[in-house]
Amino acid sequence: MQQFHFQFSQSYPPCFRQHFSDQINHQSTPNHQNQEEQLQLDPIPLIDLRQINLQKLEQACTDWGIFRLINHSIPVDLLSELHEHTVKVFELGFESKQKLFESIPSSVMSYFWGTPAITPAGVAVALYKDEGTVVNYNWVEGLNIPVGQSSQLHHHPFISDFRKLLENYGVHQERIARSIFGAMSQNLELCDDNNGYLSPSTGQLRVYRYPRGCFDKPTKVWGMEVHTDSSVVTILNQYEVGGLQVLSPKDEAWIDVKPIPNTLIVHLGDMMQAISNDKYKSVKHRVLVNKEKERFSIGYFVFPGDDCVIKSPNYKPFTYPDFRAQVQHDVKTLGLKVGLSRFKVNGNF
Repeated sequence: MQQFHFQFSQSYPPCFRQHFSDQINHQSTPNHQNQEEQLQLDPIPLIDLRQINLQKLEQACTDWGIFRLINHSIPVDLLSELHEHTVKVFELGFESKQKLFESIPSSVMSYFWGTPAITPAGVAVALYKDEGTVVNYNWVEGLNIPVGQSSQLHHHPFISDFRKLLENYGVHQERIARSIFGAMSQNLELCDDNNGYLSPSTGQLRVYRYPRGCFDKPTKVWGMEVHTDSSVVTILNQYEVGGLQVLSPKDEAWIDVKPIPNTLIVHLGDMMQAISNDKYKSVKHRVLVNKEKERFSIGYFVFPGDDCVIKSPNYKPFTYPDFRAQVQHDVKTLGLKVGLSRFKVNGNF
């Protein structure tokens, strides 16, 4: 068993290994509640994609900036296969993963760790450093996959099969994002000239692995620190293990967003908040580290078209590339994302 743990920890980036937890638990905690019972107890607003209730959607976007989606019509077999391939890819040795993904164009798939901030080329933004030493990183590793782009990976059959599954999944994500944004556009009475606010060609899939970690203080390292997404919308698929938390708009308390089978979580991002003139919320969220179980999730992020200018009484006109460049500059120089306040008409920046 000790040898197994040593080999398993070698799949982690080197700086993670000293905090690797031996408290392995392969079994999911049994949940005897059915989906209906879990949904009834869930505090997160619920939206049915088959018949979107515009009033409920408006309330969820205005009050929460997040909702749970049911009846999304993604095949269960596809979700199961994706999870199996995800686990196999991340369980490769760290050095092997680095070598493998260095040989693959970042336009197809790229590997990152320690930070969720990715450049347009698919490369992780340099971590905040102090005198050449990394002092701040997130307890996460992941893959970034642009969707909707043709890929030639015949010489990487293992990755090629994975990429095909992701492309199929991406088609479903685009369908869902269009439906959700269409309904939000109705509520906001956006005109047809604003079609560029959601551009499927910008879609990105991020496949995340949050390793098991053991720390003397629970808040010493986060899976992901408190942040908002930069997207128009983010669609998240969680596998079994929790850890995602969102900030409650009612009492400023952190609420667990539990994995419930056959449901997706939709976050509104910074671009949607700006598009709505701050009527809708870009939800603050974070991910906790689990000592006993790894957490896997897949997020779909979609943005405005590169040439689309976001105009709002509350913000100076800007494009998403303007916003992205500012965020990456702040992450590199300050070690954090400042976000929308950089573009406020009456901002302090």
